[in-house]
Amino acid sequence: MTQIVWIARHANRLDFVNPDWFNTAERPFDPPISDDGTVQAQQLAQRLKTENITHIFASPFLRTVQTANQVAQVLDLPIKLESGLSEWLNPVWMPTMPERLSIEALAELFPRIDTSYTARVIAEYPETGEQALERSAKTARLLADEFSEDILLVGHGASVLGATMGLVGGISKPEVNAALCCLVKIVRQDQEWVMELNGDTSHLSQTEKVIRFH
Repeated sequence: MTQIVWIARHANRLDFVNPDWFNTAERPFDPPISDDGTVQAQQLAQRLKTENITHIFASPFLRTVQTANQVAQVLDLPIKLESGLSEWLNPVWMPTMPERLSIEALAELFPRIDTSYTARVIAEYPETGEQALERSAKTARLLADEFSEDILLVGHGASVLGATMGLVGGISKPEVNAALCCLVKIVRQDQEWVMELNGDTSHLSQTEKVIRFH
């Protein structure tokens, strides 16, 4: 059996472009993507439009949903919100569980969200970096096994790393170039997973020079 799992990081964040946004934001730990982030997400969608992706899974944070929505529109697919792909719920970054839009509110903004889907893994605050990697690794394995077609996972820096390690990790953990709006391509042939793209950004007209995780 051949299966492809695509893993993408969300596009550029508004608070990366305008750090002052954080100070007055209603939900400071759930920023939207920036204007140039929208362009990145559109370029990601164009990169994937000829691929045989059957299911799109996205972290329930706004920036990942916005990124996934651009791809979903081009591929004419629903979006399944998967908590297991969430941001690293790091207590050093966030004093409490970060406030996000409800699934209902997100579905109003993004009608492609499949409200019948139930997340297979629930991210729980607080968590260590190792726990975040293990959580997203478990998520990737569960989704790849349950949905045997080609799938796309849209997550964050840490969950891109974790999901990749969950499939191709083994003893030697791969170094993943988890830049904004990057692509990882992992191919399963029989029971062996092989990474064919590692944080590819060739579809983007602009890329970040320093990879940021927060």
